[in-house]
Amino acid sequence: MKAIKPILMTAVMALIIITHTGCGGEEPVSKSDFCLDTACEVTIYDGMDKKEAEAILEESFVLMREYENLLSKTRPGSDVSAINDTPGEWVEVTDETIEVIRIANMVSWESEGAFDITIGKITDMWNFKSEEPKIPDDNNIKDALAHVDYKAITTGGGKVLLNDKDGQIDLGGVAKGYIADKVCAFLEEKGVTSAVINLGGNVVVIGEKAEDTPWTIGIERPFADRTEIIGTIETTDATVVTSGIYERNFEKNGKIYHHILDPETGYPAETDLEAVTIVAAKGNSGFCDAVSTACLIMGKQQAVDYIEMLRNSYPEKELRAAFIDNEGNIVQTDGMKITFAE
Repeated sequence: MKAIKPILMTAVMALIIITHTGCGGEEPVSKSDFCLDTACEVTIYDGMDKKEAEAILEESFVLMREYENLLSKTRPGSDVSAINDTPGEWVEVTDETIEVIRIANMVSWESEGAFDITIGKITDMWNFKSEEPKIPDDNNIKDALAHVDYKAITTGGGKVLLNDKDGQIDLGGVAKGYIADKVCAFLEEKGVTSAVINLGGNVVVIGEKAEDTPWTIGIERPFADRTEIIGTIETTDATVVTSGIYERNFEKNGKIYHHILDPETGYPAETDLEAVTIVAAKGNSGFCDAVSTACLIMGKQQAVDYIEMLRNSYPEKELRAAFIDNEGNIVQTDGMKITFAE
């Protein structure tokens, strides 16, 4: 592990793509829109015919919304709504929903509950989207905590059982990454060989920026309105996911309340970490989405140990990570090479 404290570091980091020229110098074709409750952008860089690329990009956003309608707990008719509407009963769902829940459960078991999708009742209490957010009643949180237990979820035969009649699930900590993987697979099926998918902090890069040239991904200086970076990493055919306490929060009585909720307390996680970035081989964005959240909740030392365990268990995922603590220090695992800005 390498501990570094760069001059420009303040607290946390996010990811932005800072290279915009495609293979052979062609202009990229891009589409952006608000989707999945965040700003999303998909860009094709491989010199494809513009009209063909635009049609593929349009389809990719249709696909995103189809998955959002399937996996969002707030969308009537979604698989998640069906599960939450009939807790204690087996519910028939799509293969995709089963896959997302299995990814979430795997991370829950391996993180010993640091990540837990059965926190749905509590996420409902914390409305970070409100113009006037409020701190939930402590007694209500305590009551809901009795129904947070990832072990209550079972899948089988195309069905899901939430074995708690007062339970609720929320796939918000894994679905966006999973959808990024699905968009990536769709683009490749359409013949795309060089592209960037950026779903609000969940980044997937396909291929290279140009021949023998990796993508450069910038690490944003927090609270700088995306105008400053503290450093960059280079990668190809990869997924990059960041979780940070700066993403959605509000302040009450001098204290900041952020959206990363601890399943053990029902309140925003209080650890020595303020941001976590996970990099892995392409196709693992859903997994990394959940893992980055678990790490942030665990705290630095436990998170470092957890990632090392995952690296040994899943060498094919090519996991590496950077952890930023509340003193501005960065710890990097082997293979994570940040080039710091001057």
